[in-house]
Amino acid sequence: MLLLLSVVFSAEAQCAMCRAVLESDESGEAAKGINNGIIYLMLFPYLLVGGVGYVIYKMRQKAKKEDAGI
Repeated sequence: MLLLLSVVFSAEAQCAMCRAVLESDESGEAAKGINNGIIYLMLFPYLLVGGVGYVIYKMRQKAKKEDAGI
């Protein structure tokens, strides 16, 4: 399983329109914008999962303290 996660495969997963715009842009500004947008969209699921995990952790810590105090 670990070996599978460490192998990197090349992939091209752009739509035809995005690819055409990025290939025709000489300055690379469109590519930077697309990459920034992808990172921006990827950030929120991690923040949500991390926030839920933190809330669960705090709830468990509070319950543990209450059980020890009784």
